[in-house]
Amino acid sequence: MHVEFLADCIKILGHDFVITAASEQYPYLMDWRQRYLGKALAVLLPKSADEVASLVRLCATHKIACVPQGGNTGLVLGSIPDQRGQAAVISLKRMNRVLAIDVANNTITVEAGCLLAQVQAAASEEQRLFPLSLASEGSCTIGGNLSTNAGGTAVLRYGNTRELCLGLEVVTAQGDIWDGLRGLRKDNTGYDLRDLFIGAEGTLGIITAAVLKLFPQPRAQITAFAALDSADAALDLLKQCQHALGPTLTAFELISDFSLQLVLKHFPQLQNPFGRSHPRSYPRSYPYYALVEMSDHESESHAITLIEQVLEQAINDGHAADAVCANSVSQSRSLWKLREHISEAQAREGKNIKHDISIPVSQIPRFIHITDAELTAAFPGCQIVCFGHMGDGNLHYNVSAPAGSSDVAFILQQADINRIVHDQVHQFKGSISAEHGLGMLKRDEIRLYKSALELSMMRAIKMALDPQNIMNPGKVL
Repeated sequence: MHVEFLADCIKILGHDFVITAASEQYPYLMDWRQRYLGKALAVLLPKSADEVASLVRLCATHKIACVPQGGNTGLVLGSIPDQRGQAAVISLKRMNRVLAIDVANNTITVEAGCLLAQVQAAASEEQRLFPLSLASEGSCTIGGNLSTNAGGTAVLRYGNTRELCLGLEVVTAQGDIWDGLRGLRKDNTGYDLRDLFIGAEGTLGIITAAVLKLFPQPRAQITAFAALDSADAALDLLKQCQHALGPTLTAFELISDFSLQLVLKHFPQLQNPFGRSHPRSYPRSYPYYALVEMSDHESESHAITLIEQVLEQAINDGHAADAVCANSVSQSRSLWKLREHISEAQAREGKNIKHDISIPVSQIPRFIHITDAELTAAFPGCQIVCFGHMGDGNLHYNVSAPAGSSDVAFILQQADINRIVHDQVHQFKGSISAEHGLGMLKRDEIRLYKSALELSMMRAIKMALDPQNIMNPGKVL
């Protein structure tokens, strides 16, 4: 059966785009964190939605699972096949065209394999902004962003990927092509099918193209870095920034001191923002920091004046201990690198236990206080790397081994650590997956926190749209 299937795949795609050699499949089967290697019957690289549809119909006929894949940058094993070797990975990386830009309608239509950075650049050429911004934007794809409802740094102002999408083209589990590529902001004609596929991680169908929202490019983007005495102070500063800056506040990132010190240790070319004013003294450390960005449509000088006034008032009110404001693009990039390099610094330090969680913004300080205390009581000396998009309630709350101890041995306690963190998230009415999805990694964990009714409704949708269970089986449910 497999010989016939592979032969038919070659008829559809050509020999060069049906990969069966294990050595050539490796980049498609190894997860981003280099901890799990799946197996596949073949890796298939279609060039069009018609080819995707033909492949899905073929998989349906032969009852072979389809695993859609974009940039393979996910962290929950959502785009990796299991180890049975019976699935076909359908990589959309060859489907990477920008199909249309409608400047007057502020939309861009792209194929799912377009890199996020490619979409940003295409929008910029038309003096428009596509605001989704992720650390992996040079390697992640729009299809993957949509399938996981990716968040990133600008959710506070622009929303998740779901809010940035107006229409989709999707290949269904039956191999039909649904053309929903409509650039409408108002369309109340029944069930919103688009939203079913966004965030579904390829379990209901394969997104092959999308119509995305664009925005006018701001005339200025100003970045500041504030030192804070506590997580409570971070919440106070956030409220102050929201009150004074309103919708011009585009990012508010929380960074713990331990997170910052990891970055400075492993990336010595980067500097502590508070270490340059007194060359003979050591930079002062603070428990937390906030990276604040505002976008202004008036002028750069207007933006700088606004943010400096806010920070000065915050220091006077005791909501910030110190602050610096970038006065050039290069300084702004340097401040952002302190935030963007945290994950890589953690990887260089050793293995750690990651949590991608969301909490109501107002409850973040209490969550941190309580969960920090529970973890350190249960696992003395454990090191907590807490950072993330505080403006929208999304924390990356990661736990590392005590200094000098084995990270391999520490990882063996992951289930117990997860239980403490995720139970607290549940107590605070949060989510154990804010922006990375469930994939295979959190598929079983979510059963502890979603109600039986929620899971039943999700299974009903899956059964209705994919009765053969060939679309990315074993993920989400």
